[in-house]
Amino acid sequence: MAESETVTPPTSPETLLARLDELGIAYDLHTHPPLFTVEDSKALRGDLPGGHCKNLFMRDRKGAMWLVVCLEDRRIDLKALGALFGGARLSFGSPDRLMRTLGVIPGAVSPFALINDTDVSVTVILDAEMMALSPLNYHPLSNEMTVAVAPDALTRFIESCGHIPQILDLSVASGD
Repeated sequence: MAESETVTPPTSPETLLARLDELGIAYDLHTHPPLFTVEDSKALRGDLPGGHCKNLFMRDRKGAMWLVVCLEDRRIDLKALGALFGGARLSFGSPDRLMRTLGVIPGAVSPFALINDTDVSVTVILDAEMMALSPLNYHPLSNEMTVAVAPDALTRFIESCGHIPQILDLSVASGD
């Protein structure tokens, strides 16, 4: 895909927010300039309360895929994470695979993108330490917005997409 091509996600942020409303999930919506990295987020988010998270779209050599969602400052060692996943040799999924599977561009990855994984091909891993905080902040398919939700609401949304999230202690994947 050429850099100049514009890709329309399969689900719009507005459709996602309507889905949250349908599910009775309370959320706070914040708009901001586009954020592509954790560093961007830290610099531009202001005093947004709650847990701030990063989302890692991973794959192994056999094509299995994971969405690892953790606190933004959590250090993740890919070898240690692969060991946690049964010895998988992990790498980051390509932007093309990310768009095909979750319907988002790099910088907009979040658990909300699971709405586009209609094949339920991604294994969802949630950091146990992150799930102890409330609210949790994620991009709603666009890196120009942040949605804050309670942890139980996040789990309910993920399950409504057909996924069963695994809540794991990711401190063991820090490589320390």
